[in-house]
Amino acid sequence: MRNKVHTLESILRAHAPLVVAYSGGVDSACLLAIARRTLGDQVLGVIADSPSLPRQALADALEVARGFGAEVEVVKTDELNDPRYTENPLNRCYFCKSELFLRLDVLARERGYAAIAYGENADDPAHLRPGSQAAAEFSITAPLKQAGLTKADVRELSRELGLPTADAPAQPCLSSRIPHGTPVTPEALALVERGEAFVRSMGFRVFRVRYLAGDPPSARLQIAPEEMGALPGQRDSLEHGLRAAGFAGVEIDPAGYRSQA
Repeated sequence: MRNKVHTLESILRAHAPLVVAYSGGVDSACLLAIARRTLGDQVLGVIADSPSLPRQALADALEVARGFGAEVEVVKTDELNDPRYTENPLNRCYFCKSELFLRLDVLARERGYAAIAYGENADDPAHLRPGSQAAAEFSITAPLKQAGLTKADVRELSRELGLPTADAPAQPCLSSRIPHGTPVTPEALALVERGEAFVRSMGFRVFRVRYLAGDPPSARLQIAPEEMGALPGQRDSLEHGLRAAGFAGVEIDPAGYRSQA
């Protein structure tokens, strides 16, 4: 691990001054924290804000960065104005990341930053991640991956750094709750956000509220198997709360949440 961290620090120094694409997730938080420790004021975190990012997630990400003293700017992205994104194809993430990296590229050039980095790790299979294609097209560097840091390494390092994200579950954007081929709209994203905020308020930690198209739409709630023991006593409240959020019907998936988007 020490060798990997030293390699990471060397990579970061070689690319300073640096912009880090920051989401507040496990990988990008670790990357930004190490970059801040290594480069000081020569690193800037930038987080993309759009309707696909829950308001609480944005607030939490900014709070995490403040905790280790990193400067983070919020930039508005307009992927919902791109029909290639809103049509929700299998490579939807490519268009989102392209929009983000275009914004970061302009920012970096205007302010004299030498490079842009993002939080891909050594476990992430580039050929299965549309965002990796966008990163390659914009020459975005992946220091964690280059240093050989796996997801387990990133979590261990995050614990050493005292980051609250060390054991955080994956939390992809709200658009991932909408089945491919179903249009991504601000209304659908807001509905999913309200639904997931309610489920979280009930004490659940790892789950997804899947959007099922209809007029009005319904929800499929998937809860992590290890948390499903709490379901029997809360099923009625969950169904009532999701209907109050705006879903016409609620289906609770008996198989629970599987590791996916």
